[in-house]
Amino acid sequence: MERALWLHGLSHLAGLLRLLAERDPHEALYETALIVADHLDQDDAAPALLVRLELAVLSELGFGLDLASCAATGTSDDLIYVSPKSGRAVGREAGAPYADKLFALPPFLIARGSNATPTREDVAAGFALTGHFLTRRVWEPRGITPPDARAAYLGELRKS
Repeated sequence: MERALWLHGLSHLAGLLRLLAERDPHEALYETALIVADHLDQDDAAPALLVRLELAVLSELGFGLDLASCAATGTSDDLIYVSPKSGRAVGREAGAPYADKLFALPPFLIARGSNATPTREDVAAGFALTGHFLTRRVWEPRGITPPDARAAYLGELRKS
């Protein structure tokens, strides 16, 4: 590993996988982790892949977010927010009155979203989103703090 960013990314990846029950099969997550590990040295791809891995870990632990349709209207159009309580997507119009209380939903996390490289802001929004749900649904209930590797990765990411 030539850069601290890559090393912290690998440490964070390992920390996420340690959240899973030992010896339980997680084939899809294993494949996802291999893809992320293979791309950690690609600064344009790795951060978004790590956000997706965090989402996958949440899902494997039973706390998956529903980003497919609006919690208020049921439509799948113009989804730009996520409810911090339910973990469900919210559309622009339905979420407008509550925008200051909702998380931004970066386009790269929407299943039918664009294949364009996410912006730095999109990645930051993705990490804010996953960090909230990992903290509230995984780390706090287990009596543990968010791992230092995640904070170190995000710190290095801001520097780059």
